[in-house]
Amino acid sequence: MINLGKGELIPIAIIVLSSYLLVQIGKAIIRRSIRKTYSDPSEDDARITGLKFLHNTLSFLVYTIAFIAIIYTIPPFKHLGQTLFAGAGIFAAIIGFASQQAFSNIIGGIFLVIFKPFRVGDLIKVGELDEGYVEDITLRHTVIKDFENKRIVIPNSLISTETIHNSHLKDERIMNRIHFGISYDSNIDVAIQIIQEQATKHTLYRDYRSLSDKEKNDPAVDVRIVKWADSSITLRAYIWTDTQEDGFLLRTDLFYAVKKDFETHKIEIPFPHRTIVYKQNEPKKEE
Repeated sequence: MINLGKGELIPIAIIVLSSYLLVQIGKAIIRRSIRKTYSDPSEDDARITGLKFLHNTLSFLVYTIAFIAIIYTIPPFKHLGQTLFAGAGIFAAIIGFASQQAFSNIIGGIFLVIFKPFRVGDLIKVGELDEGYVEDITLRHTVIKDFENKRIVIPNSLISTETIHNSHLKDERIMNRIHFGISYDSNIDVAIQIIQEQATKHTLYRDYRSLSDKEKNDPAVDVRIVKWADSSITLRAYIWTDTQEDGFLLRTDLFYAVKKDFETHKIEIPFPHRTIVYKQNEPKKEE
């Protein structure tokens, strides 16, 4: 049982209160800077990422220093600490082995902030599974909010080794490649015209053709035959939108509108046909 007198309780209370106030003051300053960044479009979004990471780092460092200071304020704990550090070689080896993954996450987080493969607010896809908006980058992990409003927490050491698809890095514009299948009996020219008309009249469509392309009368929406499948001809439309989110909305609306137009103009959308052959029982041969 450790009995603490006023000589130890007062310094401990001062350390705890000081560390808490320091973290809160730092948090208030960082929040004010983030609000200023959001309100000023000229500021780089990368600053928000750096500020959030700085806040997490500041909290970790302040509380770690406060913990060490409290240990050295209590005489029994101070003696224990000195005893442990007397065997620094063994102690360091144990700590190093136990915290290898933690340090890997910290280093990964620092690299993410320095090299900026993504920023807070970016729409990213990590590997082939996790996709969503970056919500926070801490010392240990990165938090992603997916399209179902769930949070995906990925360790920084893991995210640093994965392939990252960033839809907001440098240029948010998206070339959407949308496929349509029609039967071999359908009129290809009419099908292409329907796709082009429905795409260009959509409010989210953007015409990014150059002046030379317009002078050459290149189509606003390019549609090409990309495959002769077993039961269909596959058409691919190349359609520009401002963002990936706009591209998703345009894609879903276009499927509906093109389907309705295909029905009006007798353009068939093929589906698999299966022929089932029943084998008849052969008559038994008499010996």
